[in-house]
Amino acid sequence: MRAFLRDFLITLVIAVVIFFGLQITVQSYIINETCMEPNFQEGQRVLVNKVIYKFREPERGDVIVLHPPPPYSPKAIPFIKRIIGLPGESVEINEGIVYIHKEDGSVLPLDEPYVIKPAKYPFKGNTIPENEYFVLGDNRNNSDDSRNGWTLPRQNIIGKAWLSIWPPDRWRLVANYSYEGE
Repeated sequence: MRAFLRDFLITLVIAVVIFFGLQITVQSYIINETCMEPNFQEGQRVLVNKVIYKFREPERGDVIVLHPPPPYSPKAIPFIKRIIGLPGESVEINEGIVYIHKEDGSVLPLDEPYVIKPAKYPFKGNTIPENEYFVLGDNRNNSDDSRNGWTLPRQNIIGKAWLSIWPPDRWRLVANYSYEGE
C-alpha cells in the first residue's frame, strides 16, 4: 500500500508540474476574426509560444497573438496579426505593395505571397516608436490593424503563433515568413 501511495504522489506531482509548465509556456487561442484569411480561418485554434520573445526579439513576418492596445478595452479579445514594421522604421502602402522605410534611409518593398488581395487604399505611417511594432492582418481589406493609428507595444504581445491544432485538416506548423533582403 505504501509503494502504491508513493507512486501515486510522484505521478500527481509530475502531472501538476507538467500542467503548470505548459500553462506558462504555451496557450491555446481560438481565432475570432477574419483578418488573417485565407491563412487562418475564424474558429481555427492555434497554439501560441509564450516564451520565445524572452530569448529573442520579435521579427518581421512573425504571426503573433496580442492584447489590443488602447483605445481598445483591456478586456478585448486578443487579436492575431503579422509583424510588418519594427521599431525605428516606417511603413508605407502604395498600389497594394508594402514598403519599409528603414532608419538608414533605405526602402524595402515586401514580397508577401501570403496576401491574396492587396490593400486597396494607400497608407503612409509615422516612425514606429522604440519597443513598438507595426502589425497587419493578411486579409488587408478587412483587418483592424496598425493602419488605424496604433502601434503595438512589445508588452502587449502574448506570443508567437506556433501550431494550428483545429480543425484537423488545418493541422500544421504556422507559416511565419522571412523576407529576402533583410
